[in-house]
Amino acid sequence: MLIFPPVAFMVSSNKRFSLGRNPPHCLLLSEKRTLKFYQFIEQAANCFHMDDISSKSMAHAISLIVFSFLFISASALVQSNQEGFISAVISNKGLDFGKDLLIEKAVSSIFPLQLSDIEKSVKIPVIGKVQLGLYNIIIYSVDFASSSVDTGDSGIVLVASDATANLSMDWKYSYKTWLLPTISDKGSATVQVQGMEVVLNVAIINQEGTLKLILLECRCDVKDISIKVDGGASWLYQGIVDAFQGKIVSAIEDAIIKKIREGIIKLDSLLQSLPKEMQVNDVVALNVTFVDDPLLSDSSIELEINGLFTGADGTSVSNYYCKGSQSFLSSKGSAKMVEISLHENVFKSAASVYFDANYMHWTVDKIPDQSLMNTDGWRYIIPQLYEQYPDDDMNLSVAVTSPPIIRISDQDIDTTIYADLIIEVLNSSEVVPVTCISLQAFNNCDRTEIELLIVRLCILVDAGDKCIMFCRNRWEQSRW
Repeated sequence: MLIFPPVAFMVSSNKRFSLGRNPPHCLLLSEKRTLKFYQFIEQAANCFHMDDISSKSMAHAISLIVFSFLFISASALVQSNQEGFISAVISNKGLDFGKDLLIEKAVSSIFPLQLSDIEKSVKIPVIGKVQLGLYNIIIYSVDFASSSVDTGDSGIVLVASDATANLSMDWKYSYKTWLLPTISDKGSATVQVQGMEVVLNVAIINQEGTLKLILLECRCDVKDISIKVDGGASWLYQGIVDAFQGKIVSAIEDAIIKKIREGIIKLDSLLQSLPKEMQVNDVVALNVTFVDDPLLSDSSIELEINGLFTGADGTSVSNYYCKGSQSFLSSKGSAKMVEISLHENVFKSAASVYFDANYMHWTVDKIPDQSLMNTDGWRYIIPQLYEQYPDDDMNLSVAVTSPPIIRISDQDIDTTIYADLIIEVLNSSEVVPVTCISLQAFNNCDRTEIELLIVRLCILVDAGDKCIMFCRNRWEQSRW
């Protein structure tokens, strides 16, 4: 058995290995053998990007590793007094956008709005008692000139003001005189509403991991209306104005308030129906349970969710996670409508789930220089290997030996991955491990390179499986 000391390599952005300028404990082999060995390691690394060895079962695990290495540079926002591992802050800009969208959707869903019929008996000079009625009263358009949204201890207050609305309706009247039988007439009218203001005040609380919407206040105030009657006698206009102006205003206010209350109930039901877990794929799920009540300030709303990944079968690997004083990852730059911060434990939980599900290992049987996948290509590097297994094909078995370690610090993300690269000989129907290379890979966001350290290299020809296991355990103990 040959055990070589650690050798340092660098993987540059073009995904190819290059020997570090001053690697510690240089591997002392002949130039030819060293070059051949490096070429093999280089192709072994490059093969991880080959399409012909990719599969659906490994794509998620490989994507996680690549994501950990190549995640965009970002600043780390330290927040030590929170309970959720993913937080979202909706700024004033985001609140304004949400307010405009909500008003637009509300107007399109509420209007046109039909009001209840109104009937009243009034006394008209000279004519006497007249039975008046308004039917088919419909608000068919509303336009809000201005709106605002404020947040704070009193909840979320949305105000839509200086609104105008247009109504259409039918009218009819009837009365009797001592000379003539019943006299009646009918026609249409239009109403313009001016200076309407709608005020909505709601609170959002956490109820068993979901958000609940509570309506604190809802009111609608109409400042003035203008009625235009088409047809009818001259006295009819004043009679309708005197009899129905207040009732029309009340009908408009009550109908709009009723529709808003119904909308709040539907929105609350929608929030209550949000899942507490999102299935990402058949391996992993994301815990999206809300944590604590939303935090409302003068300029923003902050929401927190658990944000840790669990096994798709419901098993959790995150019970030991706690934030402490560790960092959140958030974007840096100009103000955004929504800013999402991710705690490093979010990445750690995903890595743990894939590792525990045994998805961080795969077998490679094709590389660009296929001659290196046969013992004949090694006859001058490791003669004993060729002598024992002449002209036998070889496989590469790659396994991550522990969940990737991800650390978020100020303006940086560091990732460390430990893996075993085992070279196997296909001898008849038997798969024989002959070499174990224990690797340690490093990367951070400030560099486009991946530093790869060969922690221990064991070449086994005669020792068999026991020596392979001994070598691996010995490496693991020395690493800790």
